[in-house]
Amino acid sequence: MTGPRERILVLVRHGQSEWNLTNRFTGRSDVDLTPLGREEAARAGHRLAAAGLTFDRAVTTPLRRASRTCRILLDALGRPDLVPSEEEDLDERDYGDITGMDKDEARRRFGEDQVETWRRSYDVRPPGGESLQDTVARVLPCFMQRILPPVMRGERTLVAAHGNSLRALMMVLDRMTRESIVDLELPTGEPVVYRFGPDTCILAREMLAP
Repeated sequence: MTGPRERILVLVRHGQSEWNLTNRFTGRSDVDLTPLGREEAARAGHRLAAAGLTFDRAVTTPLRRASRTCRILLDALGRPDLVPSEEEDLDERDYGDITGMDKDEARRRFGEDQVETWRRSYDVRPPGGESLQDTVARVLPCFMQRILPPVMRGERTLVAAHGNSLRALMMVLDRMTRESIVDLELPTGEPVVYRFGPDTCILAREMLAP
């Protein structure tokens, strides 16, 4: 069992969503989890419990795939009483005009290089949408002002959010460059555990893979 003074932050990308399954750009669309996504969330909760991790607070987003993942995680951890706070600033990256589009269809329409640039580059926006740089700009203040301070007070915190909002956060936490972040792929339902020292330095980082 972890000690009450440990400064622990756990990040979990939501389980598989309906549009993950159908290979569509999801962005801000409020789609739900698939049955597999619910299983992924439950398994992630069981892995956290098996690692002896408990939580004092939980943070998620208003989008169903994240908020439902958070609820399933907490149930698996034996904390159905813990009410998560919702942060819109942790919402998924806005894909603008390509939201809802099948990714293979987008590649045929715009070209594979262009689509991969929209998906993975740091500062190129899809039409009408956000770049990862834009996502960092809204995620980082939320983290610094409303998530990190309780962690540093010893409140063990669980965050269930989205692939790109968590990539934005991990870019800062792991001191990744704009070149190296393009290679970071965060699987659905796999917790990433950070342990902080008293000066906010990261003492350890571990992914609880199956």
